[in-house]
Amino acid sequence: MSIQPAIRFEKKRVTIKRALLSVFDKTGIVDLARELHSKGIDIISTGGTAATLSKAGIPVTQVSELTGFPEMLDGRVKTLHPVLHGGFLGRPNYQKDVESMQENGIEPFQLVVVNLYPFEEVIKKDVTLEMAIENIDIGGPAMIRSGAKNVDHVCMLTDPAQYVDFFDELDEENQVGFDFRFQQSQRAFAKTSAYDVAIQSYLYDLGGTGFPEHITLHYQKHSSLRYGENPHQAAAVYGNQHDCIECIHGKQLSYNNYLDVDAALNLIYDFRNEPPTVAIIKHTIPSGVGVSENLKQAWKLAFATDTMSPFGGIVAVNRPLDLETATEIDRIFTEIIVAPEFETDALELLRKKANRRLVIFKNIDSIISKTLFRSVFGGVLCQQSDNISPDTKNFRIVTKIKPDEAQMRDLLFAWKVVKRVNSNAIVYAKNLHTIGIGSGQPSRIDSSELAVRKAKKFGLTLEGSVVASDAFFPFADGVEAAAEAGARAVIQPGGSLRDKEVIDTADKHGMAMIFTGLRHFKH
Repeated sequence: MSIQPAIRFEKKRVTIKRALLSVFDKTGIVDLARELHSKGIDIISTGGTAATLSKAGIPVTQVSELTGFPEMLDGRVKTLHPVLHGGFLGRPNYQKDVESMQENGIEPFQLVVVNLYPFEEVIKKDVTLEMAIENIDIGGPAMIRSGAKNVDHVCMLTDPAQYVDFFDELDEENQVGFDFRFQQSQRAFAKTSAYDVAIQSYLYDLGGTGFPEHITLHYQKHSSLRYGENPHQAAAVYGNQHDCIECIHGKQLSYNNYLDVDAALNLIYDFRNEPPTVAIIKHTIPSGVGVSENLKQAWKLAFATDTMSPFGGIVAVNRPLDLETATEIDRIFTEIIVAPEFETDALELLRKKANRRLVIFKNIDSIISKTLFRSVFGGVLCQQSDNISPDTKNFRIVTKIKPDEAQMRDLLFAWKVVKRVNSNAIVYAKNLHTIGIGSGQPSRIDSSELAVRKAKKFGLTLEGSVVASDAFFPFADGVEAAAEAGARAVIQPGGSLRDKEVIDTADKHGMAMIFTGLRHFKH
């Protein structure tokens, strides 16, 4: 049975006579209060806000004077009182509300200005659980919800950025319209929703209790995009991308650009502690990856894997980009170059092409998503990110021949790369650079054949290479094909019913093989 409203909205302009101001972020609050006072509007406020306004010479009534109770429990309780919430929620056009308010000495508020303890900012720092909990606002969200619910009679402001718009809306009779109030009510509920989600996410991440029974995704709009994957699809990006990356040159990133940059950052994350590394990404898939003693050489190795795909692609590096490397990259057209930093002379060179985007990524450890969401029919799929680092302690050498030191380095390199290649994924590598990459094929043997064809196409030899597979080889034919191509060592999860056949085939060809016990599907 639904609860029916006692009275319908009048949607009239409301005259502001009385305002409650209680804010943590005091930006602009003195100017707001001074203007309200100049218009004859009574101001009621809480401890810290009241002290700020009084210091500025603005007459203010303390909340405790209305409630008859002092702030208590170190400020935890100060606004949870019927005199306040009755004033927020009372409807002056509903007789029962009017009578109840008169009986209890409650006067209505027409303006409520509240912002919250900065829980999300606090938890970004290295804080204790006790500190995080202490920064969970209780009275603030309650006041916001009360004021926002009574939208037909109350204007609810939750952000200093709204103050200017409020005064633009306020007319000479101190009135604000319903459409403006409704817009601020929408924002208010979005604010409390996001606040609760931040708390929920923090506690679940901290407690390691798995996924909650209910998931609410709430991100602030970062910007509208020109379109989505195709021009006929509208798109926008939500979240705190400005905390993660900064585009220092070129046009706004597109929908597809964001996907490619995300793929590039995930791959570079795996090489964050490695020697100079260059990754080239095209349509979210690495076309080449190289590791060397400097970025210039790493670029040459990565580019040699596939000299066609990098045109219009994304280049990502794990070191500040120097002029020598920038000069090499500048020989072809690249959509985006992603780096932790650009040296001054490299930046000067690369900025000469207006259509190229230059992106700086900030702390790589903090920008990789812990949780992945993907929309499906009826809802979303949710999973932890595949950001686990390879643990060689769990590796098993299952063949008669063991990989030598150089092969082991290449196997670990290929294993990191194959994690970022779409399944079925096959990566051939040698001397810490990719030689052939096969991805997204219906069968593993198809991916292997594609990788071999591409290596030959670009004049690369697979002789003495290693091969990585993101999942087990279901049949021995994949290892057979790798051996024929010239591979001498294999890294794969293992776990197939035909593992023995696969191992026997590797032994027959004098190959070394490692079982990682860990799969890296990427769909």
